[in-house]
Parts: sequence; structure tokens; C-alpha cells
Amino acid sequence: MALLHSSRLCNPILRHHTIHGSWRSRWKHVDTVPITWARHHTSTVSNLLQSPYQAAVSPITKHTTYFERQRLSLVRSNTRYLAITTTSQDTTSKAPPEYTPPTTGLLSYLPKPVVPYAELIRLDKPTGTYYLFFPCLFSTLLAATMATPMATPGAVIGTTALFFTGALVMRGAGCTINDLWDRNLDPHVARTRLRPIARRAVSPQAAIIFTGGQLLTGLAVLLSLPFECFWYATPSLLLVATYPLAKRVTNYPQFVLGLTFSWGAMMGFPALGVDLLTNQAALTAAACLYSSNVAWTVLYDMIYAHMDIKDDAKAGIKSIALKHDKETKAVLTGLAVVQIGLLAASGVAAGMGPVFFVGSCGSAAITLGTMIWRVRLKEVKNCWWWFKNGAWFAGGGIALGLAGEYFAQLFGWYGDDEKSENIEVAGTA
Repeated sequence: MALLHSSRLCNPILRHHTIHGSWRSRWKHVDTVPITWARHHTSTVSNLLQSPYQAAVSPITKHTTYFERQRLSLVRSNTRYLAITTTSQDTTSKAPPEYTPPTTGLLSYLPKPVVPYAELIRLDKPTGTYYLFFPCLFSTLLAATMATPMATPGAVIGTTALFFTGALVMRGAGCTINDLWDRNLDPHVARTRLRPIARRAVSPQAAIIFTGGQLLTGLAVLLSLPFECFWYATPSLLLVATYPLAKRVTNYPQFVLGLTFSWGAMMGFPALGVDLLTNQAALTAAACLYSSNVAWTVLYDMIYAHMDIKDDAKAGIKSIALKHDKETKAVLTGLAVVQIGLLAASGVAAGMGPVFFVGSCGSAAITLGTMIWRVRLKEVKNCWWWFKNGAWFAGGGIALGLAGEYFAQLFGWYGDDEKSENIEVAGTA
């Protein structure tokens, strides 16, 4: 037994210390030396002393030496403790990453006190702004063909620029309101734990004041449009304020988001002087376009929700992705069919031609079908890629089809010169 106390032994072995009459053990790493037995048997501690897991199951036979029997007994008594210690060390989770200020991109050029507010409105992640802007663009191009006289390219461009500015401002306000509601939930979700309010870089009081400034800016943009737009836009504020609550009470908060983000699908008509209350065709076209955009919003946000599906389940946040996790692609396919069908219905109501149906409806079918087929819902980065680029694939295709239809009617490509003559008269008036 004296060999066990040598400081020159090699493999991990047990050193024994008597403390208050009880046996305790610990491992000691020491050098290798040969051990010569009285029976002219030479070995090394490396061969003799196995790992504790091997020793725990090694049989004790009549040929086992006294020394080996003592070792096996002692190692077995410590195997359970060693296994528990090893397991606890291996399963220790890594600490989550800490916040680091941006060193690249637009935010890296801003003053440090401004950066948290720029992050709050997602200035470095403009995809949400594009998704809010596209319905406004769709309705502007659709309404341009229904206006009497037909809207001029200058009017279309000017209205589009105001809508983009409004989308940028109001999307930021919506993000701020959302983060205020979710300030106690965001710290528990990996993707949102470093948002400015969640990490306490912006206080709730400061965020409320900041929201007020954004809403006033949005009001200034709205008042730059025809005053009729004010009455059409005001009800959307209720949806902007209440959307964050939907994820707490329903499994379909994406539907509420769709009602909110698609509101611009109606705004292009009053912006270009088309009265929805007196023009039945325009009202039908606007209703179908709005409903089509609601379906589109639910579709792309369902893919977006899959990025947080595990954290949402732990935090108790409801979403359509959690509700229909096993049949997500079937739901996405159904939403795409509804979206394209309603888009085509809006074209029929507005009297659109083949450029719209081929360009807008056809491109939507191809891009959405490709996205649903290829998106890998279990991979966060892949979901984000399709969410980010889907705005341009589907939204850009629909917008190009509408723009092509507008110019086809503007230049009389369908053999109907009445609208082009009306716009020439309007331009010289």
C-alpha cells in the first residue's frame, strides 16, 4: 500500500487520507515507474491501474493479487462520484454572448448615444420596412390605373416616396411599441435578449417619449397626402398598439400582424383621389388586395416565427408556428394559394390586363412556391434568409407586374388610347 502514496506514480490513482476516522479519496497525477513483484512479475502502473470505469467492472478472481483487490475495491467506491462530477462538468452550458457595439454597417457611423435608438427602430434591419411599404406600393400602382384621369408618373412617384417615408417611420414606432410590451419577455429569447430595452440601454420612459416623436413624424407625413388619407389611416393605430398583446392570447398573432402591415393596401386609392365609398369597383379591388396582403403577411411571418419556436415555447409566447409546427408547409401552401387568388381577384375588379396577371400573379406563384419548397424550417439562418429575401422575390415581382400594367395602359399597349389621351389632357391642364 505504500506504493499508492508515492509522488512518482504515473496514472491517475487514489490517494487515501484518514480524516476523523473516515476514508476519503482523490486523484493524483504522477510519473511512471516500473513495479517489480516478488514473483518476478514486472508491470507498470499504466497497465495495472485501469480507468475507474474499467476497474469498476473488472472481476476479482482467485488469481487477483491482494494489491489489485484493494485497488478494485477503492476504485469502485469512487466510480459513482467521479461519473457524477464528470457529467456535471460536461453539461455546463456556455454563457450567452454579451452585447458588443456595432463596428460595421450604418450603425457604426452613428454617435454612441444614438445607436440604441437606431437599434430600437431596427434601422440596421430594414426588411420589416420593405414588408410594410410593399402594400402601399401595390395599392398606389393599382389605383393609378383606376384614377380619372389616369394618374401621372410624377404623381405615382411622389406618392410612393411619401409612403416609403411613412413606412420607415411607422415601422420604427411599431417596433418600439412592441419592445415596450415585450420588455419582460425579450430577455428570455435568445434572438431578442440584447434589444435596447431588454438590455436596459433604453429605459421604458425614454422609449415612450421616443414613440411619441415618431408618431408625430408619421402624422406630418400623413398630412402631406390628401386629407382623406387621414381618416383611412387613423384606425390602423389601434392595431399597431395592440398587436404585441395578440401573442399572449391567441395562437394566431400573425393574423393580427397581417391586418396591421397590410393597411397600406387601401391607402393608395385615397392618395390618388379614388373614393372607395363611391367607386364599387375600386372598393372591391382594395378589399381583395388588402386580404391578399394579409395572407402574404401570415405566410412570411410564419417562416419568421420558426426562428424563435423553441424560445417561444419556453417563454409561453403563442404563434402559428407552434400551433402548426408539424404541418407548416401545408399551411404555407394554403396561404400562398389564398394570396394569389385574392391578388388575381383584385386585378379582375380593377380591369387589369395580361401584363398584371402574368407579371404579378405568375411571379408570386413561382417565388412563393420556390420559397415554400426550399425553406428549411429547422434552421434559423435559412429561415432568416428566405424571410429577408422573400420581400424582394415575391413583393418585387408583384410590384413589377403592377408597374408594367400601369405603363401598358398609360401608353395604350392594349389598343385603348382613351386613358393615354386623358392623361395627356391632365398633364397640359
